[in-house]
Amino acid sequence: MAFGQNAATPQPAPAKMQEQTTKPALKVDPEKEAAIRKLFEVAGTKANVEKVIAGLTENMKPTFSKLLPPGDYREKLIPLFFERFQSKVKTDDLLNLTLTIYDKYFSKEEIDGLTQFYQTSLGKKVLSVLPQVLIESQAAGMKMGEEAGRQSMLEVLAEHPDLRKALEEAGARKN
Repeated sequence: MAFGQNAATPQPAPAKMQEQTTKPALKVDPEKEAAIRKLFEVAGTKANVEKVIAGLTENMKPTFSKLLPPGDYREKLIPLFFERFQSKVKTDDLLNLTLTIYDKYFSKEEIDGLTQFYQTSLGKKVLSVLPQVLIESQAAGMKMGEEAGRQSMLEVLAEHPDLRKALEEAGARKN
């Protein structure tokens, strides 16, 4: 549902979307699945996924706030939205999705090699800093994208005075 639609009457999600998955969607060779799950255990993937989700949520809040029309309601709506969102994003479901992706791109031997690597001191360091690297990279990318978007809009409006005028008039009508 878009923000402009009738938010007072939320539509239920289709039954298919409400189902929770507990097993991989695609059939993975049991031996390879066990190897991937061992890799996830050694790598602390579950805890890292939880950290990344929390970090991404925090990074999304300011952008989400900018998307909503101004008003005091945002102070209550945004935390409630993210609480509900996080209740629907289940770590185990994400791990199962990721398991099928690992199956697609890595052989059993490569999975075993990654498991061995993550048991080394360098592998352990990679695992300890990677969630923060991902969070900071995502935040930096969002900031870069916002600046590029702002500059692009200023340039386009400078090159097209008719569009600049139309935008200003639309803003005046809104206020």
